[in-house]
Amino acid sequence: MSKFQPLTFYDRNGGAGRGAGKPSYELMPFRFTELDPQRFVLSNQAGEYLVLPKKDLYDFAEHRLDATTEAYLDLRSHQFLIDAHTNVAKELLAIKVRTRYERVANFTGLHIFVVTLRCEHSCPYCQVSRQSEDSSAFDMTSEQADAAIDLALRSPSKAIKIEFQGGEPLLNFPLIRYIVAETKRKAQGSRELGFVIATNLAIVTDEVLEFCREEGVCISTSLDGPQDLHNKNRPRTGRDSYQRAISGIKRARDAIGKENVSALMTTTEASLGHVKEIIDEYLALDFKGIFLRPLSPYGFAIKTKSYRAYSVDRWLEFYKEGLDYVIELNRKGIAFREFYASMVLKKMLTFEDPGYVDLMSPAGVALGAIVYNYDGAVFASDEARMLAEMGDDKFRLGHVLENTYEEIFLNETLLEALEASFSYSVPMCTDCAFEPYCGADPVQHWGLQKDFVGRKTESEFCARNMAIFKHLIKLMESDAGIKRLFTTWAQ
Repeated sequence: MSKFQPLTFYDRNGGAGRGAGKPSYELMPFRFTELDPQRFVLSNQAGEYLVLPKKDLYDFAEHRLDATTEAYLDLRSHQFLIDAHTNVAKELLAIKVRTRYERVANFTGLHIFVVTLRCEHSCPYCQVSRQSEDSSAFDMTSEQADAAIDLALRSPSKAIKIEFQGGEPLLNFPLIRYIVAETKRKAQGSRELGFVIATNLAIVTDEVLEFCREEGVCISTSLDGPQDLHNKNRPRTGRDSYQRAISGIKRARDAIGKENVSALMTTTEASLGHVKEIIDEYLALDFKGIFLRPLSPYGFAIKTKSYRAYSVDRWLEFYKEGLDYVIELNRKGIAFREFYASMVLKKMLTFEDPGYVDLMSPAGVALGAIVYNYDGAVFASDEARMLAEMGDDKFRLGHVLENTYEEIFLNETLLEALEASFSYSVPMCTDCAFEPYCGADPVQHWGLQKDFVGRKTESEFCARNMAIFKHLIKLMESDAGIKRLFTTWAQ
């Protein structure tokens, strides 16, 4: 059954059409995807979903669904159908759709400054092809930083967040100081400004932490799990990356507050089979959640073959086991969440979009985040500059010293990628019930398939997200307690 298969439509007053005597209602646009052999997921244009038995779906589509049934009432209340009792359904649906897309008008709130490509770690899965610690040729200059600040402040977004990345950005800490001061001076209070340093914390100093405290700078770090796993994933001279990370987290919390220090993990082959231990590490450090992330196909993750170390199916086993464990913790009264699920659930259960770049439609490239590289090159996303480090400049939008704001954001490649990535019109996506929750990720698809939206039957991005969407819905449908828990995560 296809979304656009000819269906019978009836007007609100029981207008003629085929099949006189059937219930009088009009179908609103919707998609449907099989959840299991007995049930289908339906979603409307605003992203609301319902799960129906196969028979109810067929009865609904053929105008045989009894108006007194629970399924009929649910479909009506969520604007899947219009009858004589729902004369404001179209207006309600339009409001919900506008709310979901309102972030598009205030695009590019996140501006990533790669202040250096140098790093003192040698992580085999590194996605940015980091350079050795003494390669000062891989540092951003103050002239390039000034131009990037000017571009960032041209964004129409009322809230601008600047994130400092590397390499290890603290190896160019003087430039971070300079950028924070200059951005605040140039903004003159006209924007809500936020600053984040993405650091491994191995070389953090009291001077850095005092600066963060005074200037309101947050810290994001990496924590891959217990000591043995973290040190294996993130090797450095001295084999003490874990000890330095833990010490840095504690020192940073003391200096700027626990709520201003976050951590991310990356799943390597060595992580598989240890998801509970990884989550327990985050619990022991009193983090309120974890983002279970797969490897991305960029940089040293490709050169060292780390990316192909495990399949999508194996990672999904890891993810589902981790999510089950997090649910179990909550049943025991321990408030803890999985952040990727939380973002998806916000899209499923509310009309807000969390703005996560990988799950945006049109794609989040440049609209959600933009990158100013250490050499002044401007890229459409963090993944785009990683792709460039591998020799593919497809998503290089310009240079901070050579191109204007208009030239960068009207770059032909960017406009083509954005147009192609509107998933509502992408083949296979347009028929998928999960389209409102997904994205296009044109950079990854271009890197792997040389196509902005990719061949969906071969797309790991599609396979991974489809499995997660289905799993979350099955959990909510099977257990009212999980549905209540997930609703709190979404909110």
